[in-house]
Amino acid sequence: MLIPSTLRYRITAVVAVGAAAVSVLGAAPPASARPGRHTISGSKPKWIARAQQAGTPAAASTIQFGLLLAMRDQAGAESLLAALSDPSSASYGKWLTGTQFASRYAPAAADVKSVSSWLTGQGFQLRDTLAGGLYVEASGTTAQINKTFGTTVRDYTYEGKTVHANSTDLSLPEDAPAVVTGLLSGVIGIDQGSLLKEPADTLPPPGAGFRAATPCSSYYGEKTATTLPKAPDGKKAPYVVCGYTPKQYQEAYGATDQIKKGLDGKGVTVAVTDAYASPTIVQDLAKYNKKYGLPAFKRGQFSQITPPADGYAYTEECDAAGWYGEQTLDIEAVHAMSPGANIVYVGGTDCVTGLDEAWAETIDNHVADIITNSWGSGTDDIELLGADAVKFYQQFSLEAALTGITVDFSSGDAGDQTAGGTDLAAKSVSFPSDLPFVTSVGGTSVGIDKKNNRVWEYGWQNAYQSLSNNAWGASAYSSGGGGGTSILFEQPFYQKGKVPASISKYFSATPARTTPDISMPGDPNTGFRVGQTQQFPDGTYYDEYRIGGTSLASPLLAGLQAVANQKAHHALGFVNPLYYAELGTSALNDIKAPKKAVYEARANYVNSVDPSDGRAYILRQVDVQTTTIHSTPGYDAETGVGVPGEKFFSAAPSRW
Repeated sequence: MLIPSTLRYRITAVVAVGAAAVSVLGAAPPASARPGRHTISGSKPKWIARAQQAGTPAAASTIQFGLLLAMRDQAGAESLLAALSDPSSASYGKWLTGTQFASRYAPAAADVKSVSSWLTGQGFQLRDTLAGGLYVEASGTTAQINKTFGTTVRDYTYEGKTVHANSTDLSLPEDAPAVVTGLLSGVIGIDQGSLLKEPADTLPPPGAGFRAATPCSSYYGEKTATTLPKAPDGKKAPYVVCGYTPKQYQEAYGATDQIKKGLDGKGVTVAVTDAYASPTIVQDLAKYNKKYGLPAFKRGQFSQITPPADGYAYTEECDAAGWYGEQTLDIEAVHAMSPGANIVYVGGTDCVTGLDEAWAETIDNHVADIITNSWGSGTDDIELLGADAVKFYQQFSLEAALTGITVDFSSGDAGDQTAGGTDLAAKSVSFPSDLPFVTSVGGTSVGIDKKNNRVWEYGWQNAYQSLSNNAWGASAYSSGGGGGTSILFEQPFYQKGKVPASISKYFSATPARTTPDISMPGDPNTGFRVGQTQQFPDGTYYDEYRIGGTSLASPLLAGLQAVANQKAHHALGFVNPLYYAELGTSALNDIKAPKKAVYEARANYVNSVDPSDGRAYILRQVDVQTTTIHSTPGYDAETGVGVPGEKFFSAAPSRW
């Protein structure tokens, strides 16, 4: 969920969560124990103090939730990960199997069974128990939850949506078995408001057709806005592209040469996780691949793991159709960069616990070698996220890293969240992209010429000037790749000595996790051409539009990673230590700020569809320097270690 800056505030205390190697910055003080019950301290949502009560759900209404169970020896798991992911280590890449992970770090099977039996004994229905034993999915009526967890579930209006949450700390009955009270690490799903998630970028849903307006260019510099006023640099600005095609991105980022050698991601599986599922995705992909010369999916190369048609929930609260564009973008971008890779789409039942569980099950069942996730919460304030949700993502991302799964998350599309430097109190990064065991993918702006060469590439931070009375108006910050300093996690091992103290110590003297780790194109003005069925005034049919955001950057990177996996002959798994080890080498292109202002002109259809209602024109400046994150030599909080370079595909040691 994107949190308005007015609702954010800072907490600086350091409280360990699970292990010393990774800490959470900011946690609620323990609640006083309730007589006769086992209180789950801090489980009362903090955000409800800022929400408006909207009644109570019906006693018989069903709520889906899950119990997160504690890992064994989390500190040992993190220590092992440091060795397995170190490219200079003899144990590099010797990832654990799912069975090995479960036997070492997951709760004992008998204990998980005891927790499940206790839940059914309380009258709850078991939905699933993840194979690794870290999470038990259940459902029950509001009345059952109120009784078992000693609370009253209420509805609240928050962020313009009505959601439910427990109004007090949760607790367990006095007679709850010791195995339950001892293993319980968190309860996910009863507190609904803090878990609503959105795509990293706002994409056009099928119900609102959209097209990129003309004039626009097929490559950078093709067309110049000769009829528009000059930019502040005294020159006529070039028009933005209509959207780069798969072949343009392939060649610009070195994938074309690899594909010619037979390295197209074959044998590697990439999972895309989102909520819901587009009903036209199969035919849309077929049309798109044919138009842009991409190979059609072979039998079994593309598959979907989704609920039945009647299995979706919270469709209005989550804007279900709005996720269709995200799914389409993600799959088309992955296939563009690795046309031989297998792609599995995993759709959650909703943007609440359904997406959490779909993501966790993708890891626990080892559905793929790489998982790309173009969604997030827009903040890392634990009082808004909830400590249990943070622990949930921390545990499963650690499992993914240890079992050789690369997990990519978009870093967000609002820069440092300060509205272009006008609200410094709002400075934040997006969760889950700041998890220490995932790769946070930032965004760039890129100019690709007629020969598909990158003629320039800068960090993505846009400011726009609107055309009025044949003159450009005042400049206003619009959007940019997310980055900055986490208030949740201490600095992970792979960032030590690589991230300047001015970034890692932005909030306190304790070095913290910073994002992004690496970047790919995200600027919507230098974005990707996407094909999708949409509803237009004259009917519903397939058409195309230009889109960007770190929603694009993450799947583009995942496609390149699939090619790199194939070339290395083994799963690269947790890649962050590798990327930081390659900082300053030809495996990465270090992104620096432009030496002088770069401008482009853009036309927009007033009605978003065609020129019948006229056009509006804007002038955008590339990589404005008003935010607190900037591109500098070496690591920076705008683009991380940079973007894939000439030797990116050869950076990982080959084991076979």
